[in-house]
Amino acid sequence: MLVAQSLVKTFNGTHAVDHVSFTLKEGELFGFLGPNGAGKTTTIRMLTGLLTPTSGEVWIGPHSMQKSPKEAKRRLGYLPDKPLVYEKLTGREYIRFMAELYDMPDDVLEQAERHLEEFELKDAADQMISGYSHGMKQKIALIGQLTHRPEVLLLDEPTVGLDPKGARTLRDILRGLCSQGVTILISTHLLPIAEMLCDRVGIMEKGHLIALGTLAELQAEYSTSAGLEDLFLQVTDPGQRGGEA
Repeated sequence: MLVAQSLVKTFNGTHAVDHVSFTLKEGELFGFLGPNGAGKTTTIRMLTGLLTPTSGEVWIGPHSMQKSPKEAKRRLGYLPDKPLVYEKLTGREYIRFMAELYDMPDDVLEQAERHLEEFELKDAADQMISGYSHGMKQKIALIGQLTHRPEVLLLDEPTVGLDPKGARTLRDILRGLCSQGVTILISTHLLPIAEMLCDRVGIMEKGHLIALGTLAELQAEYSTSAGLEDLFLQVTDPGQRGGEA
């Protein structure tokens, strides 16, 4: 459903992302991990079409992001780590605006009402977004992205600003979407959430994808029974990896 094919992004002669490739299947929830500056956000922006790769290609379903960007983006939802929402709208007005932007039927708004209740935003839905906390803006932006029923959803640090209950609700919603066939990539520094939530993970470091697989596959590869957090530290520590590039 999503294919990143040998993506490269160069800034001032430096590779921020260096030949990164992976494929996500329908209904998969994929954790995209790595230390700060590893190239995760740059990769995600290439996946969304916000950045043009120096080389390589992105496919969303049958559509190339480089050759058929409109068709690819119609299948895609994206929530950045600092979502930009129209703060002079109420939450409910913003959701309706997003639905109308994609010319979606009215039943989408019924689904959005359910999400408002799940995220405990129903009482604030008719208040101006300018008065929302960061966590509330995260939630309303996600609901807005779901209005056009994306087949692929990219989330960059979606748990930032969410309290534990909000993070649990997000987890339940994402797993529900995956059960309906939506493919989700989630970037997060909260490794316990990634371990609990994701089917597979990819670990970036210095622009390279250095590990890819299920937790069990990575445990076998690195000869450890450690959880994802300890395994991540082992994989991203050159001393622990025996000097591998």
